[in-house]
Amino acid sequence: MPRYLISFDDGAMDHIPPEDLPVAGEAARTVARDARAEGAWIFGGGLLRQQAAIVGTDGSVTHGPQPGTKAVLGGFSILELATRDEALHWAGRFAAACRCAQDVREIMYDPEF
Repeated sequence: MPRYLISFDDGAMDHIPPEDLPVAGEAARTVARDARAEGAWIFGGGLLRQQAAIVGTDGSVTHGPQPGTKAVLGGFSILELATRDEALHWAGRFAAACRCAQDVREIMYDPEF
C-alpha cells in the first residue's frame, strides 16, 4: 500500500501566538491518534528549529541552510493509505490542526523495505 509524506515548512506555524501553541499541538496529536486508530500512522513529528548539518559523500560535515533562507522541514507525518485522495483528506485534517498548509508527496516504493 502506498505511503505518503505529509509535511510543512519550518516557520509555517509562526503566526500562532505562543499561548495557542499547546492547543494546536493537542489538535495535531488528536489527528495523529485518529490515524493510528485507523491503522494508517507510520511515523511523524515536529522538528526543532536549528541549523542543519550536511554530511557529504566523503564524510565531511558542513553547516546546512538556516531556517528562513531556504525551505526547511518543520514537521511531518508518514501515513500508509490506499489512495492519494485519502492522503489529501488527512493532510486537510493536519492543516486545520496545525493552522498551516501541508505538502503531500507519495513515497517511492521499494520492495525491499
